Amino acid sequence: MALPFDIGTHNPVQLRCASRGCDTIEDMPNNAHSSSHRKLIVVIIVAAVVLVLALLSAFVWPGWALVKPQSQQSQQQQTSQPTEPSIEATALPSDATQLLKAMPDSVLNFVRTKADASNTWKEASPLEEYTLTYSTGETGEDVTLVVAQWSDADDATSQYKALSKAMSGKELSSGAVKVKGEETGQYLIKSDDKDDDNATAVWRNDTVVFQASGSQTCVQRFVEKFPL
Repeated sequence: MALPFDIGTHNPVQLRCASRGCDTIEDMPNNAHSSSHRKLIVVIIVAAVVLVLALLSAFVWPGWALVKPQSQQSQQQQTSQPTEPSIEATALPSDATQLLKAMPDSVLNFVRTKADASNTWKEASPLEEYTLTYSTGETGEDVTLVVAQWSDADDATSQYKALSKAMSGKELSSGAVKVKGEETGQYLIKSDDKDDDNATAVWRNDTVVFQASGSQTCVQRFVEKFPL
C-alpha cells in the first residue's frame, strides 16, 4: 500500500508543549529508552546498598546471624549430653546403713564407682558420714559427694550454713529443696574461686547434708537430677 507521503523526504511531525521545548517524534524513543535505563541503574544501586547494609547488620553488628541465643545453646548442650550410664555401678557393702543404701546407683550417666565411710565433717558430730564418687567413665567427669546425717534438723541446718558461708566463688544457683511440695531445706551452687571451670554444691534435706564437687557442668547436671 502506498503511503500518503515519503517519510524519507518530509520533516518529522512537530509536537507542541506548553512548558518546555518541543520534541520530535524521532527524539521520543531515544529519550524514553535513556530514561528507563537510568531508572534501572538507580534501582540496581539502591538494591545493592540495601543488601550490603543488611549483611553488615547481620554479621558485623550486632552479629545476631553469627551468635545463637544463650538459651538455645544451653538447650542444645543439655539435649546432647547422655542421660544413661555406660558403666556398671559398684555394689555397696553388705552392712551398708539405710543412709548409704539411699544413695542412688546412678544419676543420669553418672554412676556410683566408690563409697567409703569418712570423717570430713567430724567436728560437726554427724551420726554417720560417707564420701562417694560418681563417674561417667570419662576423664575429668567425676563428681565427689559427701553426705552426712544428724539427729535433728537444727544440727543439719547449722552444718549447711557453715558450709555455705565457706564458699567464696560466684553463685550459680540457689533456692529451696522441696519434697512433695514441702520445703525441707536449701541449696547453693557456686563456682570455685580458684578455678572457674569447677563448682561446689551444698544442700540440706531435713537432717541430711550433701556436698558435691567437680567440674561446673557435671555438678550442675548431677545436682539437678539427684533424687534426695
